[in-house]
Amino acid sequence: MHQYPATLPIAEIDPIFVGAIPICRELITSAGPIDNFLVTPTGMPVLVECKLWRNPQARREVVGQILDYAKELSRWSSSDLQREVARRLGRSGDALLECVRAIDPTVDEAQFHDSLTANLRRGRFLLLIVGDGIREGVETIAEYIQEHAGLHFTLGLVELPIYLMPDGRRLITPRVLLRTTVITRTVVAVPDGFQLQGPDEVINGISQTETDPDRAAFADKQEAFWKEFLDGLVLDDPEQPRPKPARQGHIAFWMPAPGRSSCLTAYRYVHKNEVGLFLSTNNSSVGERIMQTIVDDWERVQRQLGGTARLEDGGQFKRRRIVDTRRGGSLDDPNERKAAFAWLRERVNTFINVLRPLVRAAAAGDPARAE
Repeated sequence: MHQYPATLPIAEIDPIFVGAIPICRELITSAGPIDNFLVTPTGMPVLVECKLWRNPQARREVVGQILDYAKELSRWSSSDLQREVARRLGRSGDALLECVRAIDPTVDEAQFHDSLTANLRRGRFLLLIVGDGIREGVETIAEYIQEHAGLHFTLGLVELPIYLMPDGRRLITPRVLLRTTVITRTVVAVPDGFQLQGPDEVINGISQTETDPDRAAFADKQEAFWKEFLDGLVLDDPEQPRPKPARQGHIAFWMPAPGRSSCLTAYRYVHKNEVGLFLSTNNSSVGERIMQTIVDDWERVQRQLGGTARLEDGGQFKRRRIVDTRRGGSLDDPNERKAAFAWLRERVNTFINVLRPLVRAAAAGDPARAE
């Protein structure tokens, strides 16, 4: 199906998804790998789950499985998908858009990504379950969908038997056994940051004062340090807001949690020749609950962060943090400064790649998000 997407009878199920372009196989999500992922030039995602129907899992369980994939992707943005596709294909840049433009060079980048993000967040998917010989269970599958409907999706059940011809060619005869109709639901959404809360209420865990005979000169030095750092910083996630150079010992990368309740802080301790970063959250906030979900899966998250990050509990600011640090020689030394920048840039990019999707997913699933 990845090689010959025309074998999928999409037009019979939902014509709006006609022209879907195969992007990759085994797209990794926290709910499991999606067998085939396709997308239309208008940013409409198609998820395909393939099962041999003699597999006992290929009945009610497979419906729950593909719905789990859809729920997970509804928490993603276009940039999350762009990052995971590039990772799966082993390519840099916007591999997702490149695959689409290879078929339709007229696709506008901004419109495509805006539409894709909107469709992901609305849950506007085509979900296809494809089996080699479906003979039973259609009625119970329909009942299961009725019980678990929620996203704005179309689901199709497709029988796709493959016959080997005498000359070695394969004859594929797709047949649609079941298709759903789209039922529009109304969602009342409270925008992130609706509660009035200033950024200064997030205590970053870094003292904002460092003794120096000339504070103005010291602030200028700090600003130059962060400008140099940010000028060379490359982030894989195009939606991550970038801070401006600060005149203090740290800068903040805000995470997608309501009320600015979670941020990634990069810092330097001048007198300790130390640079580092940490994820922290506001106490008694959605961010704090999000942190707990990350901590609950800490062993896996730590591996994804490279194995050097650590958890810190309590301490001066009485909050849990995910921390990584580096100490070396004087940061005024050009070689040491270069090495520190390289380490910190890599760490910031990795922390954002790993933690930002987890924060967004946890925030999307937290009932207190609408408080």
